Amino acid sequence: MTTGATPGPAVPPPASPPASGGPSGGSGGAVPAPRGNGGRPAKQGGSRSRLAAFADVRNLSLLGVLAALVVVGALTRPEQFMSAENLRLVLTQASVIGVVTVGVTLVIISGGIDLSVGAIVALASVWATTLATQEFGLTGILFCAVFVGLGCGLVNGMLIAYGGMVPFIATLAMLASARGLALLLSDGKTQVVRVDAVLDLGLPGSYVLGIPPLVLVFAAVTVIGWLVLNRTTFGRRTVAVGGNPEAARLAGIDVKRQRLLLYLISGLCCGVAAFLLIVLTGSGQNTNGNLYELDAIAAAIIGGTLLSGGRGTIVGSVLGVLVFTTITNLFALNNLQSDVQQIAKGAIIVAAVLIQNRTARGSGG
Repeated sequence: MTTGATPGPAVPPPASPPASGGPSGGSGGAVPAPRGNGGRPAKQGGSRSRLAAFADVRNLSLLGVLAALVVVGALTRPEQFMSAENLRLVLTQASVIGVVTVGVTLVIISGGIDLSVGAIVALASVWATTLATQEFGLTGILFCAVFVGLGCGLVNGMLIAYGGMVPFIATLAMLASARGLALLLSDGKTQVVRVDAVLDLGLPGSYVLGIPPLVLVFAAVTVIGWLVLNRTTFGRRTVAVGGNPEAARLAGIDVKRQRLLLYLISGLCCGVAAFLLIVLTGSGQNTNGNLYELDAIAAAIIGGTLLSGGRGTIVGSVLGVLVFTTITNLFALNNLQSDVQQIAKGAIIVAAVLIQNRTARGSGG
């Protein structure tokens, strides 16, 4: 929406007419502040520059943490950790939760939350591995997983966007419902996949230039997510809705429709992740995706996504996933207890949120 000039207090020398614009990704206002001729830059512009610089610094910091973890692995378990097989294992394990994290990141940037992603992955993996579905081969399993994810995302989106439910409550209800339905469908049993075309995707013979197909899918989803967020109108609208929903509405954005589409995307990512998990484990279980919602949200947070919405990066979230996956791998190789691993993850999350809060106070106002 193009805004007209708004009278304000005179600032010598006389200010030039304000530039037209709509809601911006990182601000709460709909109209950018004017710049004085020869005066200092507008405060909003300065905030944007600081936020962009902070995002770069955060990503570099995460790369530094990742490099430090690699050094630790090389020093403590050089033969095991630095082997090509282990590096492929780390990337493969990161692929499933990484695909989920891309969808969760977009939802959080819009000011929402999705606590149901782990349960949706479980339901999709169970539904896609029933004997009836396996009769349709690889195509049937893939489409079933994707459609179950989309269906759950549609329910979440309708309840939140058009039903007026709080995202926390709506997705919490989906978490419970999807887990229960997954348990009902599987009868608490592991459903073994007997479709060779699916199982072959996890074997070395299907690698492309030494890279597992799961990693290639993760890379493709990451690139698509980055392009959608940073190079499309849809991405700008997502940031605008998260920054200031009312300003976004006044700018002509259909906020309800935008939120519905974002939860559909999150459900789609869960469906794709469920298929990757089926390939990885060769089975479907009602316990699949356990605590994925916490891992995905944590990765997004340490990657710089603001929990209140309006700011976030796909690159940062992916780096967060790699950091957590590498930590898990290091603990396993060094035979350290899982409870210490959870404590370490919790400490990282707390530190990331504290840094986030300090940055928000420093760039706000």
